[in-house]
Amino acid sequence: MTTFVQFHLLTPYPPSNPNRDDQGRPKQVVLGGHPRLRLSSQSLKRAVRETAYFLNDLAGHRGTRTKRIAEQIEKKLFEQGVDVSPARDAASQVAKLFSKLEAEKDGAPPLTTTLAFISPDEWALAVDLAAKIVAGEDLPKDKELKKLVLRHADGAVDIAMFGRMLADDPDFNREAAVQIAHAYTTHRALVEDDWFSAVDDLKTREEDSGAGHLGELGFGSGVFYLYACVNVDLLVENLAGDRELAARGLDALARALATATPRGKQNSFAHHPRAHYIRAERGSAQPRDLSGAFFHPVNLRLQELQANDLEGASIRALEDMAAKIDAAYGPAADAVEVMNLPAGQGGLDAIAGFAAQAARADG
Repeated sequence: MTTFVQFHLLTPYPPSNPNRDDQGRPKQVVLGGHPRLRLSSQSLKRAVRETAYFLNDLAGHRGTRTKRIAEQIEKKLFEQGVDVSPARDAASQVAKLFSKLEAEKDGAPPLTTTLAFISPDEWALAVDLAAKIVAGEDLPKDKELKKLVLRHADGAVDIAMFGRMLADDPDFNREAAVQIAHAYTTHRALVEDDWFSAVDDLKTREEDSGAGHLGELGFGSGVFYLYACVNVDLLVENLAGDRELAARGLDALARALATATPRGKQNSFAHHPRAHYIRAERGSAQPRDLSGAFFHPVNLRLQELQANDLEGASIRALEDMAAKIDAAYGPAADAVEVMNLPAGQGGLDAIAGFAAQAARADG
């Protein structure tokens, strides 16, 4: 049976604009007929991958998402003493294994037409193949050539977690072992507008009064609910059966989910939130989120939830929904670990260890 680890987090955000829409305003969603603020799944995954838990603790086991494959391979060939023309040709041939190429511009190596997610092992194999091309070695063609570089599983934890799609060769796609939902406020929340001005430091008193610059910026605040689900068996499979590496990845993921935030307008608002409530669940039952707890905003249910603040009401609504679903469908997890900061219960180390244990042989 498949083992799943599920995370439910409540994180209070101060006034901020961490994830902007096409007009530069905080992203929003209408949930249950009520306006909420939203953080996109894509922005959260990026933020998770950029935490120290991934950058440092998983160093050597992170993929790179880029269009600059030919550029990087060409650079490695230069370092090996290969001349410009053969290096450019070999690098371009190898880059085409990941994606079609754009036309060269301004004398720079061609970019791939799509972002490719490449593991450290594949980078090393790509450079090795390019060196063989320069040396004139007899190499296989087409799919057999791709097999010299592309991998179905290896040690790239973030690729194993979040998957990848290679449009030109779906045989080497990887199904994501981790699903991260869009986060949204548990209560009604609207975007506010900040009108601001800036002063010209060198403007003299004799000149006309007034600002040197005028601007407008959207922002919002609230308690956000975030749900994430990990297929532990698929994570181990994507990591070529390395259970200990999968456990390290789960440890890093748990810590990152609790601390990561998109960095939009961070210099303007200095938002550095931490999750105040985390419910981690481990088991083989079919996953389920707890979004139903917030379709009716908690700020309209304070009396019902016997709470006088949004955070306390959000925690009660979440726990109440989990209990009701378990009562109706049966337990959704074999084990549960909770960190409740307002109540002084639990801690992030316990949450991370609980998640990591799911990947170990005795988990």
